[in-house]
Amino acid sequence: MSISLSKGNSVNLTKEEPTLKKIMIGLGWDTGDNVIDLDACAFMLGANGKIPSDEYFVFYNNLKSPDNSIQHTGDNRTGEGEGDDEMILANLDLVNPKITEIIITASIHDARKRGQHLGQLKNAFIRLYDVDSKKEILKYILNEKLDHCTEIEFGKLQKVNEEWKFVALGNGSSKGLQGFVDIYA
Repeated sequence: MSISLSKGNSVNLTKEEPTLKKIMIGLGWDTGDNVIDLDACAFMLGANGKIPSDEYFVFYNNLKSPDNSIQHTGDNRTGEGEGDDEMILANLDLVNPKITEIIITASIHDARKRGQHLGQLKNAFIRLYDVDSKKEILKYILNEKLDHCTEIEFGKLQKVNEEWKFVALGNGSSKGLQGFVDIYA
């Protein structure tokens, strides 16, 4: 059975799912009458809280990390349809040992130009799915009020003492995707 998370909750994936190796990180949302292009990204950080090189920033223009552990499956520009709208695949066994956190973000493409914000989304979520067992491990449904935010740190995978855990973050901002790049690069 899937674990339901709230903002700030965490799950020790290594203890909950000891055989876990390959996960799919799915992000989904509904937009109602608006077409909102939400872009998922993964920032692979070292102990200093920074990406070791640009290639460790995985997004629609850099679909794979240099260690082949993280792969973005491509850009969904509308959010239409049921289920996951954008997906990031992760093979935890292949993650460079220097990487201690993988921050999963989502930002609205051209948010200011289009006058869009995260408060316009409905049913936004992030979930982790075990690729091998085909089982959903956890899900975090975004319930926070983000009317003035254009991007969000949705969650993070964190490696502590050789154990992976997932933390539901839900931290919104209005600095744009470049704001995340400025923090993590």
